[in-house]
Amino acid sequence: MSGSTPVSNSIDVAVPAEPLDQLRPGPAEIFSDPQAPAGPPEHLSPARRAWRRFRRNRLGFVSLTVFVTLVVLSLFAEVLSNDRPLLVRFNGELYFPIVRDYPEKVFGGDFNTPADYLDPFVRQKITQEGNWAVYPPNPYGPNTLNYFASQPNPAAPSGENLLGTDERGRDLLALLLYGFRLNVLFGLALTAIGVAIGVATGAVQGYFGGKTDLAFQRFIEIWGSMPELYLLIIFSAVFAPSVALLIILLSLFGWMGLSDYVRAEFFRNRQMDYVRAARALGVSNRRIMLRHILPNSMTPVVTFLPFRMSAAILALTSLDFLGLGVPPGTPSLGELLSQGKNNIDAWWISLFTFAVLVLTLLLLTFMGDALRDALDPRKADA
Repeated sequence: MSGSTPVSNSIDVAVPAEPLDQLRPGPAEIFSDPQAPAGPPEHLSPARRAWRRFRRNRLGFVSLTVFVTLVVLSLFAEVLSNDRPLLVRFNGELYFPIVRDYPEKVFGGDFNTPADYLDPFVRQKITQEGNWAVYPPNPYGPNTLNYFASQPNPAAPSGENLLGTDERGRDLLALLLYGFRLNVLFGLALTAIGVAIGVATGAVQGYFGGKTDLAFQRFIEIWGSMPELYLLIIFSAVFAPSVALLIILLSLFGWMGLSDYVRAEFFRNRQMDYVRAARALGVSNRRIMLRHILPNSMTPVVTFLPFRMSAAILALTSLDFLGLGVPPGTPSLGELLSQGKNNIDAWWISLFTFAVLVLTLLLLTFMGDALRDALDPRKADA
């Protein structure tokens, strides 16, 4: 029709500023993980990869956290459990009974003997108007005898003694805290000495081999056949019992198992190309052993540590249970187990001591299992 407006059949399409081939996703973008971080792949050292695998083992990592926390708390046992106040303000002056003995006369008493802070008279003096004292959370030490206790010994758990007392009237919570510290420090010392001797002897055997290895093996066979328990009984009868003597005697036998592992690792690694190259360059045997082979042979050593420490704690507990361990009066888990055996009615002694011992060994076992898995080369990073 004349005069009518022509209708356009075209559709306006917005054309992108970039070419279509640049907007089309490539194969890498289609199959990539949208949650993956951008940038080059992360390169970690073997030690950091092992630590990452260890942390992913929830049971092992939690066990390590709990164990370290308990050890740190036990190191401050004097602050947590003591029969002396941490701080006393008396007549305008400050006193620190936790680090120094003060006579009773200083706090208004009648005697020059060291003040007994469990004595109601002394407590009344140092807490009267204008004076104050800061006590530990548990006001008993490992050898505290409360002569003002309201129950006969051994006393059951109560508000006065949260875990009860032993047959001598000593607070069980204080004994467990100090006994745990003794056992752990003993295990650490014995493990450190055993690792040092085992690594040294195993390295010499595995690196040099031949007659050196044969001589060491014959010596280990003879030394390993010695009756360790009989020697401990003899030395306990001849010398006064002490923790240092126990560490020395048990260290003489505690290195042989680790020595075999290190020997096998050195046998394997001494044939590697990097060792042959170091020898060709004239590097000394000592430097090759310490700088090249030893770092690559530490996997069995590190894995061995928690289990070796468990064995050391069990050894001390067993010897104390038999009366061949630490000096009498020293807080020890073995001595408490012996008391529990002799006092069947005092169930709290055996129950709480056994619980602490089992918890300690379980934590070390879980840590050892997690450490073994973390250092296993067959375990790939998730």
